[in-house]
Amino acid sequence: MIFNHPILGPRDAQEFVYLGDASLMRRPDGMTAGIEAFHDWLYNRDNPAGEHRELWYHEQGDRSWLVVTRNTVTHEVIRVELARDVAKAMGRTK
Repeated sequence: MIFNHPILGPRDAQEFVYLGDASLMRRPDGMTAGIEAFHDWLYNRDNPAGEHRELWYHEQGDRSWLVVTRNTVTHEVIRVELARDVAKAMGRTK
């Protein structure tokens, strides 16, 4: 697979490490969420067929975190975004 890195351009997926579902970015607030919310966030994952958002780390490059949207059936890469930009759009500051 080729990821069109937002800063570096097209890069081979072998330069990256897969880190899981991008929903990991929606960690519950530790001050307000209950134990059930943390349990669901930590252990419950979807396994979709089709379009899916994933976290990837550019280990052999600029060490950036990316959110890659791809089709899990065809492996077509639909969109590649910097994780920091996605987090800001979600209203996260940390």
